[in-house]
Amino acid sequence: MTSEMPTFALSYTTPFFGPDPDRLVAVAKQADARGFEGFYVPEHVALYPGARIGAWEMPTDLQYLDPLDVLTFVAAHTERLLLGTSVLLLPYHHPVTLAKRLAGIDTLSHGRMRLLAVGVGGLPGEAAAVGVDYTTRGRRADEAIEVLRRLWAEDENGATFHGEFFNFDNIFSYPKPLAESGLPIHVGGSSPAAARRAGRAGDGWLPGGMLKDDERQALWELVRSTAREAGRDPEAISYTRMGSLEMTAEGVEKMAAQGVTRIIVAAPAGEPEEQCAELAEFASRFGLG
Repeated sequence: MTSEMPTFALSYTTPFFGPDPDRLVAVAKQADARGFEGFYVPEHVALYPGARIGAWEMPTDLQYLDPLDVLTFVAAHTERLLLGTSVLLLPYHHPVTLAKRLAGIDTLSHGRMRLLAVGVGGLPGEAAAVGVDYTTRGRRADEAIEVLRRLWAEDENGATFHGEFFNFDNIFSYPKPLAESGLPIHVGGSSPAAARRAGRAGDGWLPGGMLKDDERQALWELVRSTAREAGRDPEAISYTRMGSLEMTAEGVEKMAAQGVTRIIVAAPAGEPEEQCAELAEFASRFGLG
């Protein structure tokens, strides 16, 4: 496992900060200027009374902007930030249209759509709202990952796929991502199924924050063992973790020793000037940029 120091990325949550474009631009520009590697935004497609994450009942008026719209906007106002989702709910998107949207963002941002993390969702009512059988969402995600990669590959015959949920022959999708290998697909989730998916098919793994250290480490070992069983190199799979702006150098070193390659910290609260000052202090403390 790597022991190199992780890179740092910023998570910006529109349900907390609202849809204010000026605040979004100010925070993104500060992250860009201060040496943060990437900028992540979350997704929920639809909420409903009683929707819960763990014990927390989600208010129905949370303003989850479309993450790909947000990232396109951020790309237009920044120069180097990599663009990420934490996480895009893959079963709720058709992969043929999604392939074009993602490749378009990558093209318009000069190749910065590099931190796509996908998950399967945990709200049955959200799945029902978009016409997806909740019990099939894992299988849908598996197929969608394969569809995306086939559509992004350059093939004179186009892409063909026949699965349980998606079927097409000789389809051409443009633009392509700028990298010939397509876009990296990181798998998000804190379940054994998500860890196995990351090992089988992911370029990286992004667990949630509701795990104990030993549980998280066991899942990371499951990612790596699954990759080996699938004939893949586990060293090629990146490991992204959530951290905090208050974390210490010792905490970062501990994560690095566990194999973590990237740490995401949440944008701070407060007015935009306060947010930018906190980001500047964090960047200075860890020598970013």
